[in-house]
This record gives sequence, C-alpha cells and structure tokens, in this order.
Amino acid sequence: LPSLAPQLWSALLTSCFFHLPEWLQSVQATMILSIIFSVLSLFLFFCQLFTLTKGGRFYITGVFQILAGLCVMSAASIYTVKHTEWHINSGNSYGFAYILAWVSFPLALLSGVIYVILRKRE
Repeated sequence: LPSLAPQLWSALLTSCFFHLPEWLQSVQATMILSIIFSVLSLFLFFCQLFTLTKGGRFYITGVFQILAGLCVMSAASIYTVKHTEWHINSGNSYGFAYILAWVSFPLALLSGVIYVILRKRE
C-alpha cells in the first residue's frame, strides 16, 4: 500500500494539471501571482509600518498591491474571452468565483492607490 501512494499522487497531478489548455494554466498562474503579490504587500506594509520614517509613504506596498490587482484583471479577462471553450454547455453562467475576481480587481487597485497616498503618522 505505501508504494501505491506515489503512483496515485503522480497520476492525480498529471490528470489534473498537465492536460489543461494553456490559457487556463495562464489564468491559474496569474491568480497565484496575485495572491503572492497581495501577501507580499501585506507583509511589506507591516515591515514598513515599523521601519518607515514619519511622513513617509508606502510606495513599495502600493506597487505590489497594484500588481496584484493587474494580475487579477488579466486572469479574469483571459477567462472571459476563453470561457466558452472550457464550459461548452454552461450557458451564460460564469460562477461566483468569476464575479469575486471582478469585484476584487478594483478593490485591489483602490487599496494600492490608497497605500501610495497614505503617509505614516506617529
């Protein structure tokens, strides 16, 4: 039984991730990049909160948050164009995650702009 687990795991990974169309892999990659940029932005905000001088702006944090928003936008745009290839019989339904992505795009851009404008107080 222990020798069977690696074979099942590799078969699962091969069937789930490597037979997807290239556009869907790019959607997944850009969404993962947006998560990484968002987490980096949060981490950098806390770092800058303690190291930035009084009156300084959170430029690096804002740039990473804006990059996260742009990654979400590109992923949602690609999915919008190619949706009919993936879900042939789905009709007009995109799903709740699609709507959540389009809602998170302007919110990420807005928070990035707020980070850039924001100044550190005492």
